[in-house]
Amino acid sequence: MLLGRKTSLTMKKTILLVEDSKVQKRAIEKILHQADYLVLFGYDGEEALRLARECRPDLVLLDLLLPKIGGEEVLYSLKRDPHTEPIPVIVISHLTAGRSVDLKRNGAADCLDKSEFLEGNEGDGALLKSIDRVLRDCERREVIRQC
Repeated sequence: MLLGRKTSLTMKKTILLVEDSKVQKRAIEKILHQADYLVLFGYDGEEALRLARECRPDLVLLDLLLPKIGGEEVLYSLKRDPHTEPIPVIVISHLTAGRSVDLKRNGAADCLDKSEFLEGNEGDGALLKSIDRVLRDCERREVIRQC
């Protein structure tokens, strides 16, 4: 490794947070900033798709109930577009119970109920553990592809 050169393991990761609730957006954004992530923000499904294509974030945190285009359709579109397909998506919603198998089948890397990290005893731990695991899995797959 060249001295002073940042690798994918040392660079700040960029997360696209797609959330229409201002209160929940602020809470999640605070968790992500405290964990030293760069945060992009999308309010609705259309903006989420545009930002994912233009900015190529390292990860998308996606709510399901969104204005204009719903989260499930956003997930479907991201995973069908060759430019955004490699970007991992973690679905965050109060509606994941009983739906995580279908969401993962449609391309979600993980599904979290917001109560697990916004209201639960674990606090931000569940969200940060999921993000860390998903990003590490992506980095491992990238290393394997380069070999």
